[in-house]
Amino acid sequence: MNFSGKTAIVTGASRGIGAAIAVELGRRGANVVCAARASAANPLRLPGTVDETAQAINEAGGVGLAVPCDLTGDGDIEHLITVTVERFGRLDMLVNNAAVSFGGDLDIPMKRFDVLMRINVRAPLVATRLAQPHLAAAPDGGRILNVGSVTATGYFPTMLTYGMSKAALEHLTVTSAAVLAPDGIAVNCYRIDVQVASEGYVMNAPDADHSTWADTATAADGALWMLSQPTDWTGWIVPMLALAEHVPSIARLGQDQFTPTGPWTIASALGGSLDL
Repeated sequence: MNFSGKTAIVTGASRGIGAAIAVELGRRGANVVCAARASAANPLRLPGTVDETAQAINEAGGVGLAVPCDLTGDGDIEHLITVTVERFGRLDMLVNNAAVSFGGDLDIPMKRFDVLMRINVRAPLVATRLAQPHLAAAPDGGRILNVGSVTATGYFPTMLTYGMSKAALEHLTVTSAAVLAPDGIAVNCYRIDVQVASEGYVMNAPDADHSTWADTATAADGALWMLSQPTDWTGWIVPMLALAEHVPSIARLGQDQFTPTGPWTIASALGGSLDL
């Protein structure tokens, strides 16, 4: 797929995997709308803002647009879609990457539970619904990529709500893929199943050995591979490590990154299987 001239929205694009995906799209010539709360006018505790990512996109050869966005508010998401279409006249890709995580299992404060589910589940649903007519009008078909997590698949201590939200995101993926297929919109989920040295993850595990973790650019390479597939390739939930055969940077990850959840036979919600 040629990304030149196409328009993408990437949520959670102020730092981490979201910023890396946005910059790589820009390097390949896309117009990229960077959405997140952190902006030059409203910096947060972690480094990175949507303005910095947009500037990096411009320097990489694309066109970056920073749109500060609070994903807990449906109105902000509607504004994000509207601004994108008004600026670029089209929308080809939506990357639902933004997520927050709060520690806790059954004891998690319900206020935190509600915020997490609103950002990690409701926001991708709302964005998908609002983006649908514009993605359906994309000349080469529309694409939605939801960024998931291996925490959707089992028990990870203190990650109850985060894992629940990522399991819900996978279900949103397979259902959206079936519903939107007649519109020529592909919907897939990129399940991050390795430790990635994003700013947030490093902050949450300050005492860990980060030297073996994948960098965010490697994670972005897998996302771009998935966005490059034809629109009839839809309904897939693909672990990052399953792309080692197709993405050289992922193949170069050390064997200690490989989790005992293979072999990689991935089923599509729309039927069929993909052996990677």
